Amino acid sequence: MGITAAHSRHQAPLVDASDRATALWIVAAGRAEFRTSALTPPDAANCRIRSLFGAISRGTERLVFGGLVPPSEHERMRAPMQDGDFRFPVKYGYSLVGRVETGPEALQGRVAFVLHPHQDHIFVPADAVYLVPDDVPPERAVLAPFMETALNTVWDARVESGDRVAVVGAGLVGCLVAYLMSRIPGTEVALVDPDTARRTRLAGWPCPVEAPDDSPTDRDVVVHASGHPSGVAVALGCAGFEARVVEASWFGTTPVEMSLGGAFHARRLSLVSSQVGHVPAHRRARWSTRRRLETALALLADPALDRLFSGETIFGQLDRDYARILADPGTLCHRIRYRA
Repeated sequence: MGITAAHSRHQAPLVDASDRATALWIVAAGRAEFRTSALTPPDAANCRIRSLFGAISRGTERLVFGGLVPPSEHERMRAPMQDGDFRFPVKYGYSLVGRVETGPEALQGRVAFVLHPHQDHIFVPADAVYLVPDDVPPERAVLAPFMETALNTVWDARVESGDRVAVVGAGLVGCLVAYLMSRIPGTEVALVDPDTARRTRLAGWPCPVEAPDDSPTDRDVVVHASGHPSGVAVALGCAGFEARVVEASWFGTTPVEMSLGGAFHARRLSLVSSQVGHVPAHRRARWSTRRRLETALALLADPALDRLFSGETIFGQLDRDYARILADPGTLCHRIRYRA
């Protein structure tokens, strides 16, 4: 499945004579369609890439698809290579893996990741291209932006060896946060989610996956990544004295009630926001966003991560399947395959 051998990554590039590209556009709240446009003329500093795989970010794309991005966040929420804006139409998405067909010689024929909307051929600057490590198959490399978000969340949480941690929300980012934290020596990590089918699917994950009624208490660090307002109360309930509670969900225009009475003050809890737009201040002097994404790609070598793919759609059917994929609460990472 896919191209995994090192030899195939360096074969001579295949050039498509077509000068057209097809992309998925959200043209109104709840409605998506394909649109075709001309590709940018070739340039020695640019790369033409034939798409192989993509991935849907259900949480964020569901908000965009529903027209739920608040006007105050329209600029901050722009994805790299996005066309249009959130008042519609908009071409959105940020996970694409393909083969470089033309561009700098060192990149030609290589498998690369690009932060780009869902599109079958793209032209991007060479500095927007991230080479996929040889031990990471292209079909798994689409997890890169989600692993990058999880890595940033771990940094914001400042988890250390021996910490007891709860991650509330076994969506894609929550699973990856728990995966990374479980690899820190001595940590005790629990992943909490109310969905029975999801908990069953994740049986054998590197940490226990528990129902909210069985969620642990007295945690040193709690990460909330459910994307549901009800998960906030569960996260606060997991926190111990002077614990750090990291909010990694993004709710768009949905109001969220948070109970700051009860034991919130008595336990002297710290509430921290986490968002991938910036490298945390304590790492910013040495870590660029490029280094962070390259690290995220390297962290995808583990075949166990393939369990996070909950479905796959051929690109030619995406306009028909998009709404269903976003509406399905069972979606973890839905992969797009650009070639049948």
